[in-house]
Amino acid sequence: MQETHPVTPSPSERGRVLIADDQRHIVDALQMLLRGCGFATEAVTHPARVLPALETGQFDAVLMDLNYTRGTVEGGEGLELVSRIRCLDSLLPVVVMTAWSSVDLAVEAMRRGASDFIQKPWENQELLQKLQNQLSRARTQRRARRQGDEELQEAREIQDNLLPKKLPVVAGYEVAAMTQPLRFVGGDYYSVVRISERHTALCIADVAGKGLPAALLMSSLQAALKPLICQKLAPRELCQRLNRILCDLTPVGKFISFFYAVLDNVDNRLTYCNAGHNPPLLIRADGTYTELKAAGAVLGQFPQWRYEQSELQMRSGDKLLLFTDGLVEACNAEEQSFGEENLIRIARENSNWSAADLMRLLIGAASQHGCEHFQDDASLIVLKVTEGRL
Repeated sequence: MQETHPVTPSPSERGRVLIADDQRHIVDALQMLLRGCGFATEAVTHPARVLPALETGQFDAVLMDLNYTRGTVEGGEGLELVSRIRCLDSLLPVVVMTAWSSVDLAVEAMRRGASDFIQKPWENQELLQKLQNQLSRARTQRRARRQGDEELQEAREIQDNLLPKKLPVVAGYEVAAMTQPLRFVGGDYYSVVRISERHTALCIADVAGKGLPAALLMSSLQAALKPLICQKLAPRELCQRLNRILCDLTPVGKFISFFYAVLDNVDNRLTYCNAGHNPPLLIRADGTYTELKAAGAVLGQFPQWRYEQSELQMRSGDKLLLFTDGLVEACNAEEQSFGEENLIRIARENSNWSAADLMRLLIGAASQHGCEHFQDDASLIVLKVTEGRL
């Protein structure tokens, strides 16, 4: 029978460790120990070189001193370095070492993100065991993160497919739309669909909540809504049927605000139903504006609610803005919201802009007001009557 021997893992399999210590004999001893056990190592002897090494190289762990001769025995320089490493990589194992060990220093190092703590002089087996434990833990976490990222990417692709890839051409009108989820996926929904030669359906919705739960409920809305649009129902009838369906699907405490309209581009008449949504803004060519206020409850809460509809006449140069609250509630550093008044002002000041350009201008202005950050999913549809149409 042939004798077999255990296979020693290669350094790349065991892991690559960055050693940071300003005492050369300590670095030499650690490298000898780790290399002898199959680890690949690289060393720096100045704390200022740690972050550049991590930014330019691939490491599986950091083994670093908390106390440097340039610093204080309290470990302040090392503790600050731990915090900066953790900002750079939240999962990278950071095992800290110090000869001036104390409970308070250990607690502070762990609070700032250290993965484990070793006192000098160290015991070889303890150091190796702690390092291996942290490497195994980090690999498990990174696998879980990759899997989560892949699932989120798939969810984003699915959600993107639920939104219109291309908006229809409507004679006498320009239409533009976009959504910007706060997280990887979101709970906003919009659609613009031609339902006949002269009729176009427009809708916008906002699911209460954020992230994956809101995205899942949004997909239920889209699945229920699509066949109803094809039936060419009046807005109030569509909202009533959609509401009954969603009342069976919506969890307790969740709801959907929804606006649905049908545009007749021959008679230039807009018939709409607002189910608890932010009132769209109709900005006339002369600068006056009208809010298309809610006359019905949000969807998913009251199965017997009877919705009403309204209608209005569109005129040359009119602009209709349909939006979710994430757009107007974008806040600056002083917690001041962007607000409907800015939508109105910008639309008035740029009345000659195309629907697409106006949409980008409004989204950009709200984002800039919020310091390039929305606090919620934000969506916008701009419908403009072509100048000289009527």
